Amino acid sequence: MSVFLSQLSNGLNQSAVLLIATLGLLIIFGMMGVINMAHGQMIMIGGFCAFIFTKMFRAPFLLAVLLSFCFAAALGAAIELTVIKRLYEKPTETILATYAISVIITEGARMIWPLSQNVAMPLPGVLKLGTVSIPIYNIFMVAMAVVLLVMTVMLFKKTKIGRKISAITQNREMTECLGINTSAIDTFTFSYGAGLAGIAGCVLAPMVGVSYNMGSSYLTDSFLTVVLGGVQSMVGAALSSVLIGEGRTLLAGILNDTWGMILVYFAIIVLVRFRPEGLFAKERR
Repeated sequence: MSVFLSQLSNGLNQSAVLLIATLGLLIIFGMMGVINMAHGQMIMIGGFCAFIFTKMFRAPFLLAVLLSFCFAAALGAAIELTVIKRLYEKPTETILATYAISVIITEGARMIWPLSQNVAMPLPGVLKLGTVSIPIYNIFMVAMAVVLLVMTVMLFKKTKIGRKISAITQNREMTECLGINTSAIDTFTFSYGAGLAGIAGCVLAPMVGVSYNMGSSYLTDSFLTVVLGGVQSMVGAALSSVLIGEGRTLLAGILNDTWGMILVYFAIIVLVRFRPEGLFAKERR
């Protein structure tokens, strides 16, 4: 029983990691319809921010999280203004352009830091619950995932700019007719999604280390999570994160990591085959 509870706890941590890595892509891909192949590199930017600010400048970890959001968001805004803004409604060109950007950022990071870097664990120690030990940082990751999800939902549901984003997502032409500056909203939305990816990289850094390819491993899982949950649904992204994270962890405990991954991906293929719009479908723009 204690082994099962430990696997359940690890699965919840994996679900939180996946949700944090997915939220930025959900905004950019789900809300804006932009297939951003550089999402993994935005996560990497956040990881390097964690290394630079906590190890080189001895800054508090939470300050590094905030700065990671700012740096990734600023880079995202620059990319949107110079490249993406001219490629809306051109998915093939967008894929090629963002892939090229991902290669440029990756190779730039490889030239500066060719070796992996470690970030000190900001919250060491474990919580003992009977025979089950839960790392304190795993609890922090789950709390961070919940906070980011709630903040993002509140941004889109309760703020003026969030309602403008939702309006553009539903009907861009009508929104433009109402005098809303859709171009500025697009830049803000892309920038916010990139900033969330930066936070993901920062909080992942103490667990997986920092390297020039650290974000690439989350790109495929993030796309799968968004598609499975429904491309515009934050609730769907949260649920699909739990399904994928817990499913892979529990199956890996029963079989092994390889079979756990194969079976979960197979289940996703079957679900998408019969429900291509995802678990929580919304009308796309």
